[in-house]
Amino acid sequence: MEPGIVNSVAYANGRRIGEVHFPDIREWLQQPDVFIWIGLYEPDEGLLKQLQQEFGLHDLAIEDAHRAHQRPKIERYGDCLFIVMRTVQLEDEAHHVRFGETHVFVGARYLISVRHGPSQSYAEVRARVEASPFLLQQGPGFALYALMDFIVDQYFPVVYALEEDLEALEEKLFGETFSRDTTAHIYYLQRELLQVKRAISPVVEMCNQLTRFDHAIVAETTRVYFRDVYDHALRMTEMVDTLRELLTTTLEANFSLISINQNEVMKRLAAWAAIIAVPTMVAGIYGMNFQFMPELNWPFGYPLVVGLTFGLCILLYQSFRRAGWL
Repeated sequence: MEPGIVNSVAYANGRRIGEVHFPDIREWLQQPDVFIWIGLYEPDEGLLKQLQQEFGLHDLAIEDAHRAHQRPKIERYGDCLFIVMRTVQLEDEAHHVRFGETHVFVGARYLISVRHGPSQSYAEVRARVEASPFLLQQGPGFALYALMDFIVDQYFPVVYALEEDLEALEEKLFGETFSRDTTAHIYYLQRELLQVKRAISPVVEMCNQLTRFDHAIVAETTRVYFRDVYDHALRMTEMVDTLRELLTTTLEANFSLISINQNEVMKRLAAWAAIIAVPTMVAGIYGMNFQFMPELNWPFGYPLVVGLTFGLCILLYQSFRRAGWL
């Protein structure tokens, strides 16, 4: 296999009949009821140009497949469908989400998948489809369904992982652990969910279009399968929307709890300030050095003032304790 080529196989009547080398593509296509399924991973421009010549692919589609960084979409170029989907993977235990792309060219006699960036191998998809020759004999349309279904299903563990992060965040939040990291983590999860939403939501409309295409590429018997992909994509979109709403609520709760905590701190400071104000006031009065202060010559003057000062402080302390300020 040339660099960039993962698989290149011909199928007839739902069964694998041989490996396909690029110089022999036209010979394979001349055989009746044969379609070719080619899998590529980050191919160079020369390889894509070669495929363009063999299958008559459109210049704009080839340019998109080479450059990548495309939004999810479905476009029709004559007798060829060009589909772009975003793939997703969890990078590490921190649940950092990484996105890749898969570009698919689908014709009446061929399916070409081009992977870019993080994504799982589609060997599992090919093996599963080859195990169902009755379905595979429906042609490239069914292979396209299997590929799209596999890509969409990869979003479920990602969303479940983000949901676990949200639950852990709620436990930390309501455990009265206030920190700037909590707020930063909420914004991080919101950003990740937004990226997932942008990647998966266009698939709903793409499946709608595939079920309505009046074209030989997707047979009538195959279109019903895209409803399953539609249901999965719609369910995923609803899950992401729900999590985003929960995150918004969590963020508001975080701000509310921070505000309540700040109010509690302010009440404690105010209570201690009021208590300290009593000896401060007494010390201020006796620090003015007036000449005529009768109690200065009274033997019990000093202990009485000190006792009253401590008594008032204790009285204020108990009052603030009953009020919940201390």
